[in-house]
Formats: sequence, structure tokens, C-alpha cells
Amino acid sequence: MSDPHQHKRERRKQDRPGELLEAALDLFVEKGFAATRAEEVAVRAGVSKGTLFLYFPSKEELFKAVVMENVARPVAQGITEAENFTGSSGELLTWMMLEWWRRYGATKASGISKLMMSEAGNFPELAQFFRSNVIQPAQSLVRMVLQRGIDRGDFRAIDVDNTIYSVMAPLIFLVMEKHSTGACSGPQPSINPEQFITHHADLLVRGMAPGH
Repeated sequence: MSDPHQHKRERRKQDRPGELLEAALDLFVEKGFAATRAEEVAVRAGVSKGTLFLYFPSKEELFKAVVMENVARPVAQGITEAENFTGSSGELLTWMMLEWWRRYGATKASGISKLMMSEAGNFPELAQFFRSNVIQPAQSLVRMVLQRGIDRGDFRAIDVDNTIYSVMAPLIFLVMEKHSTGACSGPQPSINPEQFITHHADLLVRGMAPGH
């Protein structure tokens, strides 16, 4: 006869990496990378420091795992879904920007972007990791959407390199606002993110329309 306590222990062991990543995400967003200690992550996850290092051998590796799970993964999902999108390029651009907000910007994980902006100079290796695994794939996704629009005649022959930043900059602004002044604005946000994104996407699509 199977031992229910054994099954519980096995489930607990399987869940532990996710619990550690969740605790680490909370602390990195709350305190930043430099101020977060591995011992704090272990305590919040309810394990020993030694157990933490069994799964993640250093705080840097733990941070990288948090980034891959919470920041890089939504970008990879977006690339796959954008490749199979059947609507117009304008609809795809709007969908992509809104989904970025819903899957990342609106979540606590978006605090990682603010963390990287504030601490990148002190941790260049982590900054390069973030650039390689998050920023560059995100730029590739936006480039793909814009080039799709040009190839299909939905957009005029725009300067794709610069337009990538026109797409991404307002999204970064929303995250920075959320984790700075927006955190002090009370129960109602000072900006409605989805309305703002929809409005900005409409401006972009109209500005890129053929004939402009």
C-alpha cells in the first residue's frame, strides 16, 4: 500500500524549484538584486540555505532562473503566437502590445525591468544576460511584426530599426511608472495601461499606413 506521506514529500520536492523562484521574484522586486540575500529567499520559501543552493548554486544563477521563467518565457510564447497570427498586421501589433502588458507588465515580474535599469551598471554580466535573453528576443519579435506589415502592404516602407523603439518605449514607460510614481497614486492608477496601449498602437498603425 502506498504511503501518502511519501507522495506528499515527493510533490513537495517537485514543487520546490517553483517555490524558490516565487520567493526570489518577490524579494528581487521588493529589494533589488544587491540587497536581496540568499538566506532571505530560503526563509521565505521555507527551506534551508543549503537546500536553495542544491537547486541554484549562486544568487546570480537564481536571478537568471527568475528572469527566464518570468520575463523570457512570455517573450518566447509571443514569438510563437505572432508567427501563427491570422489577422492584419495592425491587429497583430495591437494584440502584441496588449498581451505584453497582460502577461508581463501587469504582473509583479515587471519589477525586474526596473531592477535591471537601476542595477545594470553594478552587475554587467547580469545586464548582458538580460539583454541576450529578453531585450534582443523582444526586439526580434517587434521587428518580425513590423516587417510582416511591410511585406503584406499593411505598413509603408518605414525605418524598422527606429520604429522598434517607438513600439517598445511606451511599454517600458508604463512599467517604470507602475513601479515608481504609480505605486504612490492610490487605489486608482494614474494611467489606464490598456487604454494607453490601444491608443498608442492606433497612432502607430495610422502613422505607418501606406500613403503617409
